[in-house]
Amino acid sequence: MADITSGRFASGVTRRAREFSGQRKAVRLTPAKLPPGMRLLGPIILLAVWEAASRLGLLSPSTLAAPSTAIHTGYDMLVDGTLLPHLAASAIRAYSGLFLGVLVGVVLALLSGLTRTGEALIDGLVQIKRAIPTLALIPLVIIWLGIGESMKVFLIFTAVLVPVYINTHAALRGIDIGHVELARTLGLTRLEFIRHVALPGALPGFFVSLRLAVALCWTALVVLELVNTQTGIGYLMNRARDWGQTDIIVVGIMIYAILGLASDAVVRLIETRALSYRRALGS
Repeated sequence: MADITSGRFASGVTRRAREFSGQRKAVRLTPAKLPPGMRLLGPIILLAVWEAASRLGLLSPSTLAAPSTAIHTGYDMLVDGTLLPHLAASAIRAYSGLFLGVLVGVVLALLSGLTRTGEALIDGLVQIKRAIPTLALIPLVIIWLGIGESMKVFLIFTAVLVPVYINTHAALRGIDIGHVELARTLGLTRLEFIRHVALPGALPGFFVSLRLAVALCWTALVVLELVNTQTGIGYLMNRARDWGQTDIIVVGIMIYAILGLASDAVVRLIETRALSYRRALGS
């Protein structure tokens, strides 16, 4: 009788444990998605504190101009035609390097991630570049390409290529082996496998790399525009430093920040639409 009772008790405990386990699996562990405007809460608070410190005299204008002063200066530069040519020059350099880096990075990731020969030839070279700072290449690239636009675009390209390659390569290596076996069973050709299995499987990693690349192209540009440049936001900031014009320096910083946030928002929007199937499956 005791054995029967203990058996029923154990069976009940097991059943409750399974029910509890099922309830735990049903709980969503991912945080709720923030409204788009909430991502600007941190920058807005920072600007408010900055403005308050300037108005209270805690920050000297010669040390750091107030945001309101920088906005007024930026508006004046926009109206008198000073700002737009420099902004256009910076955008062309940044996005030219970004486009080339993303294109070559994806191609190299496909070659390395899908073939043993490609990995043997490519992966080690990219890892070497990963360990070498982009700024360390400036003297050598100046010897190769001079100090013109080609040098700047090339260095932005090399800075962007590394994160695009690494994240896309890792995503390709992480594709479910079941999908690979299914492709073999269906007799897909190499191009069909890349189109229908490899590229869709690598998209999450690619978008992570693209967000990093968008930030890196502007980060590298800041330094490169200090090298024998007569146009660009970096040139304006460097010239303003010589004259102690902190308001123009802050204008440049704000432009980089706005362009970075806007570019990241565009990538997020494209990612949401391209990976909408993940949201559908998760729901």
